[in-house]
Amino acid sequence: MDAFQSFIGKTVELEISGNIERVGLLIDFGPDILVIFDGANYVYIPFGHIQSIRWIQNGAELQSAQQDSAYSADGLKNDSNELTFRKILIESKGMFVQIFVTGNQSIHGYVTHVMQDYFVFYSPVHKTLYIPMFHLKWLLPYPENRSPYSVKTNGLPSGAAPVNLAQSFEEQLKKTVGNLVVFDMGSNPDKIGLINSVQNHVVELTTADQKPVYWNIHHMKTAHFPDL
Repeated sequence: MDAFQSFIGKTVELEISGNIERVGLLIDFGPDILVIFDGANYVYIPFGHIQSIRWIQNGAELQSAQQDSAYSADGLKNDSNELTFRKILIESKGMFVQIFVTGNQSIHGYVTHVMQDYFVFYSPVHKTLYIPMFHLKWLLPYPENRSPYSVKTNGLPSGAAPVNLAQSFEEQLKKTVGNLVVFDMGSNPDKIGLINSVQNHVVELTTADQKPVYWNIHHMKTAHFPDL
């Protein structure tokens, strides 16, 4: 990661898993995360999804009057000695953010809990989502005076856990055996069903047509439980 030190303050182009490209000023980096400024927002990108990074040598350098060494009021502060993905997630708790996990759309809301290998995210549209950390491709904080869909914060639930949370995503799924689940925002009808069992990284679902389907938990990017 030290190789990126020479890119600080320069415009870079990132290729991210899912055929995503982002361009911005490289602001900071840690062992598992990069921060860029795209001219309007600070974007936090876990390194696990970055396929390549290159300096745009002839590109105009992006500037921000608000930019400083600790980021702006619209970015997450980096007051610790080392920037990490987990620290950013914890720092973002309760802040309105935009995240990208799967499909072709972002999810807007806020992080409520950060567990061992997943986090809990509340969306005004999708409600409570359980998201394995590995599948988060980027996080973008909202400016302090903005909120998704102009929702009022006093109409949103508190940070109380909707259920007794387990430390790992797999253990959390085991707690929901017998409940309906919607994996990956319902993009595939076979990812919607009743959880029958969870063991050895495999979840067994009974789908709407009453057929069993077995899914590898490691490939499930989001989980929503309509009954909980």
